[in-house]
Amino acid sequence: MTTATIPNGLDICDIKELLPHRYPFLLVDRITYIEPGVRAVGYKNMTANEQFFEGHFPFKPIMPGVLMVEALAQLACVAILVKDEYKDTLGVFTGIDGFKFRSMVEPGDRLDLEVELLKMKGPVGKLKGTAKVGDKIAAEGEISFSIIPKDKIKTIKK
Repeated sequence: MTTATIPNGLDICDIKELLPHRYPFLLVDRITYIEPGVRAVGYKNMTANEQFFEGHFPFKPIMPGVLMVEALAQLACVAILVKDEYKDTLGVFTGIDGFKFRSMVEPGDRLDLEVELLKMKGPVGKLKGTAKVGDKIAAEGEISFSIIPKDKIKTIKK
């Protein structure tokens, strides 16, 4: 796509062009700001219809912490994959470090997401991610990742 700053961000159609994730596992609704390969800001609107709320927990629906980490990772993938040099690649987890979960995310909340690249050497990198609801931090920590060519991913034949 580009290497220049994208101040107006990306909508859901743009995000789907870069990520293979789809409902119910696409966890970023909009990206409001991208500095390709450096930083991104976006959000996920939490509706009562989110599939994970049905079982986590029926008596008090809250977003699982691991899905907050996944939402941050998806935002980070877009921030990296939007660069032309990463066309036809995919970002995958290689580590999750020091994550703290500080407040609950419930139906009706808007989960604001922000990621910033800490370092990148070749196809391997590390970033800091923060997820908030309003002014309250819901989750924060570091994610390590690797960028791999899509043609190196073994696909399942139906």
